Amino acid sequence: MFYHDKKLQFRVRVEKPNPQFARALQQAIGGIEGEIRVCLQYLFQAWNSRGPVRYRDMLLDTGTEEIAHIEMLATAVALNLEGASNDLVDDLVGKNPMVKAIMGGMDPRHYLSGGLGAMAADANGVPFNGSWVVSSGNTAADMYANVMAESTGRLLATRLYKMTDDAGMKDMLSFLIARDTMHQNQWLAVLEELGHGDLRNVHPIPNSFPQANEQQEFSYTFVNTNIDREASVGMNRRWTEGASIDGKSTFREEFAQPFGEEPKLGPPAAEAFAQTEQMMDTNEKK
Repeated sequence: MFYHDKKLQFRVRVEKPNPQFARALQQAIGGIEGEIRVCLQYLFQAWNSRGPVRYRDMLLDTGTEEIAHIEMLATAVALNLEGASNDLVDDLVGKNPMVKAIMGGMDPRHYLSGGLGAMAADANGVPFNGSWVVSSGNTAADMYANVMAESTGRLLATRLYKMTDDAGMKDMLSFLIARDTMHQNQWLAVLEELGHGDLRNVHPIPNSFPQANEQQEFSYTFVNTNIDREASVGMNRRWTEGASIDGKSTFREEFAQPFGEEPKLGPPAAEAFAQTEQMMDTNEKK
């Protein structure tokens, strides 16, 4: 069950409406780095959570908070579009600079589809894609996905902060950046807890699969695919020498070589209607 408070989580004010910035803000709503992504990601992880209840509760809390961030950004988009709604029919021919800006360089869907409001889309008007949502059922894997999502989200917010000179927008974005800082630390804290204070205990993910079932001679080998057969560039290559990060082996480097055979496939299936010439022996010697 969810509840709604009509007041925003943090203040949102726009000193001077800017349809260009409204379009940029759409990336923080419906882009791959945006709030819809993290909101749904955390909520689905919570709804699918099995194991200690505290992780489910935490994910529900944070996923619900992200709804509030979508609300803030949608409000910011709408406020940045205000002033573009007067005499729209006449203004479509270019009398109103605000509408002209929307229709000539800004996202026309802010008017055509959104009625001067926010949309579940990115800065190019592309609708949000649910395939970006990660909910694997493995808490550690999900936490790493969450760290990445918060990292790219914070990166986007800092770029938006740099793009605007509107004090109100900077104020809102500084809050969202701060929350991204907390959430990055939050997910890393869960990983630390899962490893009982030592991240080595988390890896490799999933740690429930017996490593004896791996082809272990390849488990800690960096494969150098450089055709010139030179060692990896630079010194202190942490990923090619010394103890592995999980502390269970030693890194080494090896030049790429084939361990398998040349693939040989059978002829095309007749019901797939390939060309007659394809029905001949595809592995014949020339």
